[in-house]
Amino acid sequence: MYRILISGYYGFNNIGDESILMAVVSSLREKLNDIDITVLSQNPESTAAKYGVKSENRRSIVKVLKAVKGCDLLISGGGSLLQDVTSRKSILYYLFIMRAAKLMGKKFFIYSQGIGPIVSKFNSRMTARVLKKASGIVVRDMSSKELLVKIGVPESLVVVTADPVLRIKKAGLKTGADILAEEGFKNNDGASVCGLAIKERNLDSGFMHEMCVSAERLIKERNCRIVLIPFHFSEDMPAIEMMEQYLAQCGAADKVCAVKHKYLTEEMLSIIGNMDTLVGVRLHALIHAAIMDVPMIGISYDPKINSFLHSVGMKAMCSIYDFKSEFFIEEYDKTQRERESLKAMVRDNVNSLIEKLDTNEEMIKAIMGQGR
Repeated sequence: MYRILISGYYGFNNIGDESILMAVVSSLREKLNDIDITVLSQNPESTAAKYGVKSENRRSIVKVLKAVKGCDLLISGGGSLLQDVTSRKSILYYLFIMRAAKLMGKKFFIYSQGIGPIVSKFNSRMTARVLKKASGIVVRDMSSKELLVKIGVPESLVVVTADPVLRIKKAGLKTGADILAEEGFKNNDGASVCGLAIKERNLDSGFMHEMCVSAERLIKERNCRIVLIPFHFSEDMPAIEMMEQYLAQCGAADKVCAVKHKYLTEEMLSIIGNMDTLVGVRLHALIHAAIMDVPMIGISYDPKINSFLHSVGMKAMCSIYDFKSEFFIEEYDKTQRERESLKAMVRDNVNSLIEKLDTNEEMIKAIMGQGR
């Protein structure tokens, strides 16, 4: 039995990261034989129940070190673990676990991660120093590789594939339709449905104002129904509630539905599949739309959005810092005109990216073949 320990941002009710874990665990089990999986999680009981794995509390240094000591291979990833923009400390946490693995004589592997941004010079030096000792480094986009090379990781050590969530199978639509009905969604006249997956902590920002105006215009000028979708539940709900209140004050309360409960990956895929268009600031909302064959409009807050859209042949409409309602309506209309060709282009690119993802398991299999 080969013991694998997975480290990442798991157990925080972030649909994107939970989708990553689901994809990684499923792929490891499908392609590797005789493995035992343990996951470090904020909520070990929930993680163990959801994915049929062993799980330890990521907040307990004692339990983390014990789990590292008991594994044969540490997998770090996927997601954007090695960055210091949202937190200057989290990158050190993940590097600490990798370094501990190496000090205990264990191997560690970077699994389709998105790297950066890394602002601190100290964090850059530490990242390069630790990753040079990895048994394998796979990143999800070219910009991640370029950053690693820039900070001193040899180019020959870094392989580019894609985000592991792309491997998740397309979901049926009935589950999502039933959930939306329970959430109060009504569309008696068969109007076009636009899903908004927004990330913004500053509710007074120009972006939030322009997004509220854009949603109002979609309803009044394009006869749309709006569905507000949280991907990181606790972080996204304030923005969703603000938009819901704004649209109610505009007299459009019956044409907007805010998703106010937590759902699993398959359920969220099905919800997204019931949209005619998905407007996403959240990376994994856009990836869910790509899986479900839903035309999307990407708004960037981070280079990872641009990298993903580029990988499927698209560009971000703009960033959250220069988003304007008038330009958004133009982009929405263009997306409707070109929706079939956009869907075909994204579908072809996604299929190519999925093929690349097998590189992770092929490299891990080779590491396993080297013995403990």
